Amino acid sequence: MKTITIEGQLRTENGKSATRQLRSQNLVPCVIYGGEKEVNFTTTAAALKPIVYTSAFMLANISVDGKNYRCILKDLQFHKVSDELQHVDFMELVDDKKVIASLPLKYVGTPAGVKAGGKLVTKMKTLKVKTLPKYLKEHIEVDLSDLELNGNVRVQDVKAEGMEVMNSPRIPIASVTMTRQLKQAEAAEATAKK
Repeated sequence: MKTITIEGQLRTENGKSATRQLRSQNLVPCVIYGGEKEVNFTTTAAALKPIVYTSAFMLANISVDGKNYRCILKDLQFHKVSDELQHVDFMELVDDKKVIASLPLKYVGTPAGVKAGGKLVTKMKTLKVKTLPKYLKEHIEVDLSDLELNGNVRVQDVKAEGMEVMNSPRIPIASVTMTRQLKQAEAAEATAKK
């Protein structure tokens, strides 16, 4: 799995004025929670760019004052007007403690319904899962090869080994719909038979 390294400085002062001063120096306040203790630190927006501006799921190896923390991105806050990154929350991965994460879905295979002239419609990009850190992976593969025309693949059809899927099982994540051309061809065929 992709891992990025982030260098951070421990934050000693908290509060609005201290945070404002950090942001004026182009630093982003961050927090790591979920481990033994909460760690408040700052880093540059440039250091956070690879993990913030991507749809990929990755781990962050955060180094603060000589200590390393293995984390996942948990929450982001942006400025309402300028869209600048304001605050980042990370969750520390503890081997025997389950975490909740949103893993991207990777669709593989060409659906049978598409080969028959239908159109693939993907309705979900990620799945929310609860799992131990050892089962976390870059993405969850969903094979669409058997998906027929007007068929659906639902959350319950996804095979996520070692993970508890938190989304409702009946929600469709991908379907093959009829294209307008195919509907017109079927209608023409039906009128020709009469």
